[in-house]
Amino acid sequence: MEGIVQALVELFSKTIPAELTVFLLSLMPIIELRGGILAAKLLELDMWRAFFICFVGTILPTPFILLFINKIFDWMRNTRLVKLVNRMEEKGRSKFEKINRYKTLGLLIFVAIPLPGTGAWTGSLAAALMKMDFKSAMLSVVGGTLVADVIMCLISYGVLGLIL
Repeated sequence: MEGIVQALVELFSKTIPAELTVFLLSLMPIIELRGGILAAKLLELDMWRAFFICFVGTILPTPFILLFINKIFDWMRNTRLVKLVNRMEEKGRSKFEKINRYKTLGLLIFVAIPLPGTGAWTGSLAAALMKMDFKSAMLSVVGGTLVADVIMCLISYGVLGLIL
């Protein structure tokens, strides 16, 4: 992850402001706020600014995924992208057991774990495929993203090191 983020930071930071670089990285699936916080640290943004930018960037796609991904997948099944749809659905469904056991709390915990494949994008995809109600799914993803943001800021900005 660090290598990818560092390469993207070098690419973006030459032409756009640091804040926009961090925001764009936070919008990207897989990278999300984990990469955004790392980029913010590399670009020497203060922790609170990074926290807010990464949170907004990561959460922004969530309502669209929850509301529209099933319709988009239905449309894509009628194109040559059917294999992509199957892979994405398989990825979302692979998380069902972990999430479904505890429903809303399970989704929150799943999104809160700051590891690749457990962020807001995957959590929103799983919630949409499980047909969770929008409000519960949105609250879980927002809560999980806040927790992941806190964890990543504590780790990346060394606050955890100062506490320990």
